Amino acid sequence: MINVGLVGIGNIASMLIQSVEYYRRSDSTFGLLHELIGRYRVGDIRFSYAIDISREKVGVDLSDAIFAYPNMVRRFIDIPKLGVTVRMGKVLDGVAPHMLEDFRPAHLPEPSLKDIVRDLIDNGVDILVNLLPVGSEEASRFYAKAAVEAGVAFVNAIPVFIASSNDTIRDYAFKNKTPILGDDIKGQLGSTIIHRALASLVKMRGARVIETYQLNIGGNTDFKNMLLLERLASKKESKTMAVASTQDNPEELIREERVYAGPSGYIPFLGNTKISHMYIKAKAFADTDVEIEVKLKVDDKAMAVAVLVDTIRVAKILKDHRIGGSINWASAFYFKHPPQPVRSDYEALQLLYKGLEELGEQVKPRLIEYY
Repeated sequence: MINVGLVGIGNIASMLIQSVEYYRRSDSTFGLLHELIGRYRVGDIRFSYAIDISREKVGVDLSDAIFAYPNMVRRFIDIPKLGVTVRMGKVLDGVAPHMLEDFRPAHLPEPSLKDIVRDLIDNGVDILVNLLPVGSEEASRFYAKAAVEAGVAFVNAIPVFIASSNDTIRDYAFKNKTPILGDDIKGQLGSTIIHRALASLVKMRGARVIETYQLNIGGNTDFKNMLLLERLASKKESKTMAVASTQDNPEELIREERVYAGPSGYIPFLGNTKISHMYIKAKAFADTDVEIEVKLKVDDKAMAVAVLVDTIRVAKILKDHRIGGSINWASAFYFKHPPQPVRSDYEALQLLYKGLEELGEQVKPRLIEYY
């Protein structure tokens, strides 16, 4: 069993909790990246702790909080009472001024770092998953520090650079044998993974990316939150580097502003649907031009959760083996901004399998073979 704590009970949390229940009841494993990682299946995930700041969710059983305003993920399975009451969290920079009416902060005493550490230990949390809004820099570091002090693995699903930064939290996690995975979760078939695959294909076929962009629109609170440009900087950097790193000259492409990837618009009626437009201009044989345009339409939260259920299990394996700090092989396949960029997702998956194999852990199914 894997006891999971969630920070931020928004749309991803709703999809995650429902999906775990769905696969627990189902004989089918269709749609999963990996049915088995080590000895853990998706159905082994349990939710034992939850934090939010909304008056709609704090004090409510987690099974009800995932459907509270402003969440919009459809209810596709009945969730039994989980016996987990959502606790009041630390607001810090988690609520942008233009999101006050959406997130509706509760006027309740906020916990100290010591309070969170004690809660994590008392509730037997193995993994703490950060699902805060983009731009929550201070709040993300607050919870990462609490997790490390409590000896709880930290999965950073948002674009705040913790696993990929050289700061004291990472150092402390290494010394405390506490794993940190991150940063910024990739979707199963999301815009970043598709864009990276196309850019990698250009390079593999002997051509060269000259310029490229990725424009994303959606209608949930994630996209509305990112209307404030100052909260968007790390997200843009994460997505842009994820694409640029597939090429031989990533620094040049970024310096000359010939690669752009990031959220570009909020359209309320789209709800949780994300639409992405990707464009690549490449130079190929005999200096000829090649232009590629792709439109992608996905359920934004389903794509994230498909990857999240893997990272939770990988984090538990690292915790079982008392491996602390930020481990690149555990993050490279799953995150847009891992500690060290990897040029292709094929290479990143090789690293994952090799890392797990060296720990004596199995993976089923193996999506690729490597030598």
